[in-house]
Amino acid sequence: MQKITPFLWFDGQAEEAANFYVSVFKNGRLGQVSRYGDAGPGPAGSVMVASFEIEGLTFTALNGGPHFKFTPAVSFLVDCKSQEEVDYFWDRLSEGGRTDQCGWLQDKFGLSWQVVPRVLIELLNDPDRGKSQRVMAAMMQMTKIEISKLHEAYEAA
Repeated sequence: MQKITPFLWFDGQAEEAANFYVSVFKNGRLGQVSRYGDAGPGPAGSVMVASFEIEGLTFTALNGGPHFKFTPAVSFLVDCKSQEEVDYFWDRLSEGGRTDQCGWLQDKFGLSWQVVPRVLIELLNDPDRGKSQRVMAAMMQMTKIEISKLHEAYEAA
């Protein structure tokens, strides 16, 4: 068992969310599903907790009710090797949700994700401050990150 497990609070959508996330990530699988009994607090037989694993990380989804909502203050970063990967995760995770600036999105459950090509981090850490600042300025104009535009900004004179 991993030492720290992300524990996500849902309002009746824990099982749906777990199934969605394991469908998005190629290395995903559903774990145990626990149901409420007669003692509640949820309706007997309804899902209390669903565990799932994506890319080797175990998550727990709880049907805790309407008391708490996700905010962008906590997000999950998806490290992408190519534009094809960025496009795939951007399209799948944002479906039914909303897109935001700089590679951020909220999925249909309100959970925030950052879909980031690895090359962005490399270009932003370039020792040439002029190049890295041009890349930053280009990224600030984007919703979904486009690698070709990052390279154009990087190479601009």
